[in-house]
Amino acid sequence: MFYFYILHSNELDRFYIGHCHNPEDRLKRHLSNHNGFTAKAKDWEIVYTEAFEAKTEAYARERQVKKWKSKVAILELINKV
Repeated sequence: MFYFYILHSNELDRFYIGHCHNPEDRLKRHLSNHNGFTAKAKDWEIVYTEAFEAKTEAYARERQVKKWKSKVAILELINKV
């Protein structure tokens, strides 16, 4: 399985959108010492996931949601669950 996921940081009040094979392992890497956007905070948490059979499907969903460029639309998606 592959996953589309959304992380949230209360410290930054920002979302991070991505896709991966294992969301829990990926979150650990986001929280580790590294360079990049998620390195700016250490309080990221997974707030939403969707499972897909193929990596291409998870990536397509990531691109779709990123195109929204809307915090309101992302919050509606998360709260729909």
